[in-house]
Amino acid sequence: MSEMLMTVRGLVKHYPIKKGFPIPRVVSTVRAVDGIDLDIIAGQTLGLVGESGSGKSTTARLITKLIEPTAGEIFWQGEDIAGYSRAQMKPLRREMQMIFQDPYSSLNPRKTVGAAIADPFIIHGIEANARSAKHRVQELMDQVGLNPEHYNRLPHQFSGGQRQRIGIARALALKPKLIVADEPVSALDVSIQAQVLNLLRELQRDLGLTIVFIAHDLSVVRYMCDSVAVMHHGKIVEHADGDELYSAPQHEYTQTLLSAVPVADPVIAKERRAARQSAASSS
Repeated sequence: MSEMLMTVRGLVKHYPIKKGFPIPRVVSTVRAVDGIDLDIIAGQTLGLVGESGSGKSTTARLITKLIEPTAGEIFWQGEDIAGYSRAQMKPLRREMQMIFQDPYSSLNPRKTVGAAIADPFIIHGIEANARSAKHRVQELMDQVGLNPEHYNRLPHQFSGGQRQRIGIARALALKPKLIVADEPVSALDVSIQAQVLNLLRELQRDLGLTIVFIAHDLSVVRYMCDSVAVMHHGKIVEHADGDELYSAPQHEYTQTLLSAVPVADPVIAKERRAARQSAASSS
């Protein structure tokens, strides 16, 4: 039986819009995430897809407690952490880490790569400073395909793909159980995307990682994910096994997303459309 690593129930994040002076009043609400349920199974990859503004990145920050939910429950290995304070969350930070979309803005441009990757060790009291963590950092750099000798270089001296590998190394530093990857390849060239995706799959296999993979590119999600949840206007409209969702999507929005995926061979594209229409009519 598969182990449930994280369970999310009724998760909500609303942002009030205020107007007026000197006493502002709430005139409207942005429903960024509007009551979603998720099951994240240990050792698997869950894909979270949807168009820009659908609430994917907000969901990523909610389940890692980088922002506070308006309502809902977040169960981490059976324990509800939704109301945890920053102090209570600190020990759990070792077990859940995030890879951000923009590999450059997520790094301090004045801090060497070695110091950036060493930060988790220092923050959690595992090492006293970057110098004492050097050996561990260089092992991580080698693990993600970077030259350990480039330990003292600054972020601008690396390519986009290399900077994303730095972000991955930093996320792996504390040996987490869960990695939340927020569109980790969308800012990269196609050829580099493939390298980073293959790296993530290799790391998952070797380290037993659980991954929440957020993207708007459905072809990338199909390659990476065991199951897929489709978000639209802050809600999950469909959640299914990867093969099942791609072969027979049930929700109209999912069908629209899949129809927008480019296919090089027009014959294959025609066959896919016919199969989806058939599946939709039979359901």
